[in-house]
Amino acid sequence: MTVVTLMWEARAAEGRGAELLEWARTRELPRRPLRRETFRAPGERVLVLTWWEAPGPDTEQPERPEHPEQPEHSEQPGQAAPQPELPELPEPAAELIMRPVHRWRFESLDFTAGQPDGPS
Repeated sequence: MTVVTLMWEARAAEGRGAELLEWARTRELPRRPLRRETFRAPGERVLVLTWWEAPGPDTEQPERPEHPEQPEHSEQPGQAAPQPELPELPEPAAELIMRPVHRWRFESLDFTAGQPDGPS
């Protein structure tokens, strides 16, 4: 298993940043992620990160029953492997946002936790 982070970012329509933030905070997903954080940024942007356990690229896939009418998926060089389906926040109502939502998917490779530097 690996940890996958989904990033959801939307820019609110003018003057609707607080409403978009509230909308994002109150959306429930069909299942609970390992972690979820909501951020705001300049330009009335709202960002939601969710962390999920998902099969990694080296995880064995269950054997597929033989169906001659359906060709087996084979990866071509330069073609990404299929990604597991993970719950994502939906698109807000069009009048609430300035542009379509941006979505990115990241695979965790390293994690370091520490104490913030404080006064000495």
